[in-house]
Amino acid sequence: MPTHHVVLIPGDGIGPSIAESVRKIFAAAQVDVEWHEHVAGVAAIAKGKDVMPQDTLEAIEHHTLALKGPCSTPVGEGFRSVNVTLRKRLNLYAAVRPVKSLPTVHTRYEDVDIIIIRENTEGLYSGVENEVLPGVVMSMKVASEMACNRIAHWAFRFATRRRRKKITAMHKANIMKLTDGLFIRCARNVHRVEYPNIEYDEMIIDAGCMKIVQDPTKFDILLLENLYGDVMSDLCAGLVGGLGVVPGANIGDKGAVFEAVHGSAPDIVGKGIANPLALLMSGVMMLEFIAQERDDSKIGRQAEQIKNAYEKALLDGQKTRDLGGELGTDAFTEAVISRLNG
Repeated sequence: MPTHHVVLIPGDGIGPSIAESVRKIFAAAQVDVEWHEHVAGVAAIAKGKDVMPQDTLEAIEHHTLALKGPCSTPVGEGFRSVNVTLRKRLNLYAAVRPVKSLPTVHTRYEDVDIIIIRENTEGLYSGVENEVLPGVVMSMKVASEMACNRIAHWAFRFATRRRRKKITAMHKANIMKLTDGLFIRCARNVHRVEYPNIEYDEMIIDAGCMKIVQDPTKFDILLLENLYGDVMSDLCAGLVGGLGVVPGANIGDKGAVFEAVHGSAPDIVGKGIANPLALLMSGVMMLEFIAQERDDSKIGRQAEQIKNAYEKALLDGQKTRDLGGELGTDAFTEAVISRLNG
């Protein structure tokens, strides 16, 4: 099979160190990937570039795949989110966050296996904000039939490919009857007309949050608009140990960006204790995507090999400090590498 070209954006803070960990593990597994490194976020500004440099965007458009570490975004001021810019420019309309219990990462829940699918381009994150008069600001929630249909089709197709059984659409259509009403009408129609084989139900988002913390094993795939999907993604990550143990992806028709969804953790930069697992899991998710979209069974087997290796490391008690272990970044990386061949 041909070499797969991937843009690597190490990111800010701990990003470069965890990105290097992923590089080492992929190399040890002999994954046929050629990295093309580019910058974004604070790292780009430090080099005198825009927060989302044109050459980085063009590289992703050309190679269609990227793996991205955490990029910092100021709260309430400063530059626009790198993630929002990527999603808008590359039309990465489907955010996918698998949330699954990991061996020896103990929480109050067991056997969690949920996939959050989030519409990534509209809603309140459209960024349409105005000051209507001094001291009064307005943010507009945007929903289009095109985007609502598109994410519904994508979610049901994804469920079919992954042999998942049920999709739950979460909404607030009892209050936002036009925007959220459109979202669930499109989901209902796609289910009824094209995917009646997949079980489908709906839940008001606040009730859904309550029910998911009561018993997350009752849920399979969650389908949400942009803001709800963002909040629910982090809530569900907390069910299995936090953002350090979940991968993420932003997928469109012409490209995909896989990412660690946690922050850049500037307080631990240079200490050698960052956990590379979330970015590694996102890298495995990327390999699975390549295997399916490009029909590369070899890279699919390598994805499984890496996944088995990090799960075996966890089972053997080889964990970083944030997971209750003693290992630093390099030691955890070596623990995974040493288990690649069983």
